Amino acid sequence: MAKMRRKGDLPTKICATCGRPFTWRKRWEKVWDEVRYCSDRCRREKPGSAAATGQKT
Repeated sequence: MAKMRRKGDLPTKICATCGRPFTWRKRWEKVWDEVRYCSDRCRREKPGSAAATGQKT
């Protein structure tokens, strides 16, 4: 059985949209290297997209 970890011991990243730090989650276990955004909202509003710049498509 795996040893328990404290939340403070988990890896963190900085969100590419909002710039806030976020911690590792179990659902990101296999794709942690590819995760760039802290939430679905930040992923939808990623920099350079039409939604982020206020433009209509």
